Amino acid sequence: MSAPLEFGPGASIAEPEAVLVGEKRIEGRSLGQIAWTRLKRDKVAVTGFFFLIFLILVAILAPVITHFVGGDPNAFHQDLIDTATGTLGPKGAYGGISSAHPLGIEPVNGRDIFSRIVYGSRISLLIAFLATLLSVAIGTTMGIVAGFFGGWVDAVIGRTMDIFLAFPLLVFAIALVGVIPDKAFGLSGDSLRITLLVFIIGFFNWPYIGRIVRGQTLSLREREFVDAARSLGARSPSILRSELLPNLLAPILVYSTLLIPTNILFEAALSFLGVGVQPPTSSWGGMLSEAVNFYTMPYFMVWPGLAIFLTVMAFNLFGDGLRDALDPRAR
Repeated sequence: MSAPLEFGPGASIAEPEAVLVGEKRIEGRSLGQIAWTRLKRDKVAVTGFFFLIFLILVAILAPVITHFVGGDPNAFHQDLIDTATGTLGPKGAYGGISSAHPLGIEPVNGRDIFSRIVYGSRISLLIAFLATLLSVAIGTTMGIVAGFFGGWVDAVIGRTMDIFLAFPLLVFAIALVGVIPDKAFGLSGDSLRITLLVFIIGFFNWPYIGRIVRGQTLSLREREFVDAARSLGARSPSILRSELLPNLLAPILVYSTLLIPTNILFEAALSFLGVGVQPPTSSWGGMLSEAVNFYTMPYFMVWPGLAIFLTVMAFNLFGDGLRDALDPRAR
């Protein structure tokens, strides 16, 4: 027979560390760590993420980069323009590509394309990020309020969303920017144009994320943790801030990464139509608009178009990967 187990004061107690001597301690992982692990496995999303980091660094360091390559984006190089044949195109092959001008120069005026694309990234990213931030702030607030309170509050906000979604945004943007004077609201020049574009793009796009947040809030407000917070005496603002908003961060973050490229394209479209940032300030859409006049020189149009394509593609790939990583039901 085996000896009986000892339960008295003299009995020895096995410590967990003693039982697993030499073994690696098992630690739980948070949802953020699980999502990060899944995101790292998506090589396409990681590639898009690093390209976006590279693009942001290029926009921030634009003066330093163009100091070594390309030079002043608004400087004319008339000596590199072919005036003898009357084409006013760049001298040399492939649009005047050289060590000093790696992407060539523009026809007629000879401005460096590389420098203008680098500085154009500042305008496109700045407007897209600020407009997305405005849309997310308004859409999240309206969506979470409509989904949580319901009733007439939900009805009013829902009809407001319908009105904004039916609004002809492009026509309104063209009309509004056209009637605003050169100086208004204490701003002028590029500052006024950028502010107007951020307001137009961001303020009229909030219903899209508002509907997503509202739908998520409708499902979350019936969950047990919300009922527990109510039973403990938590007020509605506290529940919205402490219980619902943290659970909405994942869809908000994913939709934001997908909204930024849409705003980049919209800003490029407005600049292409001539109501964006005005020359000589460079923007990708403005460069495409100017390139239309020189359709026989396709390289002038290729570079800004390629910049827009790669940026939008990188944001979409990263957004898709982030959505898969934050979705617990995704395989």
